[in-house]
Amino acid sequence: MTPLVLPAPAKLNLMLHILGRRPDGYHELQTLFQFLEYGDELSFEPRGDGQIRLETALPGVDHDRNLIVRAARLLQAATGTTHGATIRLIKRLPLGGGIGGGSSDAATTLLGLDHLWGLDLGEDRLAALGLELGADVPVFVRGRAAFAEGVGERLTPVSPQEPWYLVAVPQVAVSTAEIFSAPELTRDSTPITVRSVLEQGGRNDCQPVVEQRYPEVRNALILLNKFVSARLTGTGGCVFGAFPDKAEADKVAAQLPDSLPRFVAKGSNVSSLHRTLQTLS
Repeated sequence: MTPLVLPAPAKLNLMLHILGRRPDGYHELQTLFQFLEYGDELSFEPRGDGQIRLETALPGVDHDRNLIVRAARLLQAATGTTHGATIRLIKRLPLGGGIGGGSSDAATTLLGLDHLWGLDLGEDRLAALGLELGADVPVFVRGRAAFAEGVGERLTPVSPQEPWYLVAVPQVAVSTAEIFSAPELTRDSTPITVRSVLEQGGRNDCQPVVEQRYPEVRNALILLNKFVSARLTGTGGCVFGAFPDKAEADKVAAQLPDSLPRFVAKGSNVSSLHRTLQTLS
């Protein structure tokens, strides 16, 4: 059988405000997600023995703890299906980069296996399952640019501009848990509206903490700020700047040092995963 091959696109947090910390330790936040035309790729083949086998190992990540495997097994447990799958991954998105690699892989697994196994759970149920795996997973399941609130689970679809982005990838893996537990992290930003975000933008409350703790990120921001207003995405460590067209982004990318990996990608308000799935339905 021909494998089902699906993209797992990256995302950017165009802003991230932290409003406070909840009694359960999670943070109330407001953020604006947009997808990129760039990401990982997963392929799925059905198995009749009910096993979930991820053929692609990631350094330092145990097979059974990988979000891809956890997503597949969660879907099995939620539905009682006896289907299994062999899964292969082409990994392009960095671990700890703040561009959603693991969360996007998990969402692609949920949607891909829902299709492959003929479960037809629907977006709402799959998004609820995704939230069990991580706060960012539902936005990838929904597949539309969104203003997110709460811990990131309350999503309002939005349609910001879709520029080209230059994304620089400092060679560090930033710990989300470390940044959100940092005593110096701002946790009292004033709530804002979707309209004001789309009209005026916003900042990333995590950026000062990450810059202080990760010199590689600070240096990347300094370099990119020479050409464009640069920001951190999520808790990092990737940083990005927006450009009106690919040529401008490529021009700046060519001027960055070889020691700083980077890529250029188009912003998109509809996930490439959902566009691909629509062609299969």
